[in-house]
Amino acid sequence: MSSAPGAPSVPLQPLLNDAAIVFRAPTQVWSARDGDLGAATIDGVYHGDVRHVRAVELSCPDSVVEWISVSADGPDRIVFGGLLRGLDDPTPDPKVRLTRDRRGQAGRLTETIIVTSRVDHPLDSTLSVRLTPDFASLHDVKSGVAQSRAFEVEAATDAGIAVSAGAQSFVLRSPDATAQVDDDALVVTWPVAVAPGGHAELTWSVDLHDDALVVREAATPARWDAHALAADVRDAEPRLARWLQTALGDLDALRLALPDHPDDEFFAAGAPWFFTLFGRDSLWAARLALPVDVGIAASTLRVLARLQGALDDPDTAQEPGKILHELRATSLELPGEGIVLPPRYYGSVDSTPLWVCVLADAWRAGMPEAEVRELLPALAGALRWIVELGDSDGDGFLDYIDRTGRGLANQGWKDSGDSIQWRDGTLAEGPIALCEVQAYAYEAAMSGAELLETFGRDGDAVGAPTPAALRAWAAQLRERFAAAFWVQTPEGRYPAVALDRDKRPVDTLTSNVGHLLGTGLLDEPDEAHVAELLVGPTMSSGFGIRTMSTRAAGYWPLSYHGGSVWTHDTAICAHGMARAGLTEPARLVVEGLLAAAEGFAYRMPELHSGDPASVTAVPTPYPAACRPQAWSAAAAITCREILLSRP
Repeated sequence: MSSAPGAPSVPLQPLLNDAAIVFRAPTQVWSARDGDLGAATIDGVYHGDVRHVRAVELSCPDSVVEWISVSADGPDRIVFGGLLRGLDDPTPDPKVRLTRDRRGQAGRLTETIIVTSRVDHPLDSTLSVRLTPDFASLHDVKSGVAQSRAFEVEAATDAGIAVSAGAQSFVLRSPDATAQVDDDALVVTWPVAVAPGGHAELTWSVDLHDDALVVREAATPARWDAHALAADVRDAEPRLARWLQTALGDLDALRLALPDHPDDEFFAAGAPWFFTLFGRDSLWAARLALPVDVGIAASTLRVLARLQGALDDPDTAQEPGKILHELRATSLELPGEGIVLPPRYYGSVDSTPLWVCVLADAWRAGMPEAEVRELLPALAGALRWIVELGDSDGDGFLDYIDRTGRGLANQGWKDSGDSIQWRDGTLAEGPIALCEVQAYAYEAAMSGAELLETFGRDGDAVGAPTPAALRAWAAQLRERFAAAFWVQTPEGRYPAVALDRDKRPVDTLTSNVGHLLGTGLLDEPDEAHVAELLVGPTMSSGFGIRTMSTRAAGYWPLSYHGGSVWTHDTAICAHGMARAGLTEPARLVVEGLLAAAEGFAYRMPELHSGDPASVTAVPTPYPAACRPQAWSAAAAITCREILLSRP
């Protein structure tokens, strides 16, 4: 059979921008805006890294369901509203309504279907829900090559229908319905009898299980009061209040833990692909969320400390003292890209210095000293990695290079293969030394020295570098950076995004330079100059800061890292401006994020297009962007802190 005209010839990643989601990690449900699942590539009921159910279809034999509304109520509830005009009377006003109230919990999906009638005669019909089991890998769904796995179905009993495929299984329950297996699908059917002016209520649910899961749901309620935090800013900035309400709900539902320490929570990176622990993402989300919850920063630090590298292993990119990049149940293979990541992967150049920075910030924000002291051995290991192992080629800068040919080619936060470009669009070759990583390392060394001095001989006992040695190393890094990274182009003078393998400064102006602000790596006049560039027309879209200047040859507003706007990246720039005392540009950046939040109905995506606000009244989606994303949600907290601070 030939493909339809214009059909893609290669597998493509699913688009997400128009899909509806309910979730509570590690479970998520993606559907169309009528509530049915199956038409779009992303649709399904997922638990962990497996899509248990591919399709869910609701039908009535006596009427088409005409859907007229969809309303989300937090991260874990959504209500779809429709009409059953085939059962209605002939008058103009619709009088027979159907709602499907969907709720997601960790390991469970529940849907309540309600038929309400205002006609003057009894209704007598049936409703059916058809579920198609799947058990495809989440990674394969992302790559556009998902294949259903063979599964076994047990006969229907009063307890429900059990379906299993190896380590994964679910049980479908449907009280008062008849259930049957039909062509590898599960069909439940209810008789519906509604008296005049009455209603009928039907319920079905699936309980999901996966023996291979390496994460579990949070064990305790969130420690913040979303309503109170939003109320603090509602009068001054109602857009921020609405964003905070949504963002804090999403952060609550994104909390996960590891099974062996269920009380130590962290933020999953985001939906749908990243319901797991990511060193960089979880650390940045916790750091941005520090003003509302010091505890999750402390527990994130502990989780990562337990997984800290202990040996030199090129296959996993592990090195002694290095902080984890990503944790999965199985290896992650990206078809067509030649990437195979092991279940524990350490290919991140910035997670280790960020771990130290977050520890210092959490301590200053009130993390109990006993908890800090427990992490001193991990601090020592991280500091040793920064000053001894993070520089692969001896030039004095932290860098990265994939030693296997199967790992990530780029190992900073911009980890796509084309993210580090020269101004003419040529790709830089590694080892790559990113500008922001030097800033993180400088701040980590200075903050590490302060921690070690505060805790006295406790630091010496675990073999940490001395505070004096750390400060000397940081001072030398600062001098080297000033000499090696600054470039002059027709766009002006600014720090290069990176040094390439030949120690040449890669001369593109990018948002990476915003991560230098407030770290101490730059002099005050240079910080003000960088901030001015970031709020200028080539970098600021009006909806946030672009990842790459519009004057770079590689710029494209829908490029993942080459012209798009990332919410967390923009918030980090604003955070740095505020730390550096640059209040006015910080508030300008926050204004752009608030305009974007309004355009996205206050659930900010992972990223959006770099199209300028001067040509579009609402931000253009990056259609494959994750939404929600933990560090995008945490950006709302940063905006709150900046707007509440005194000018």
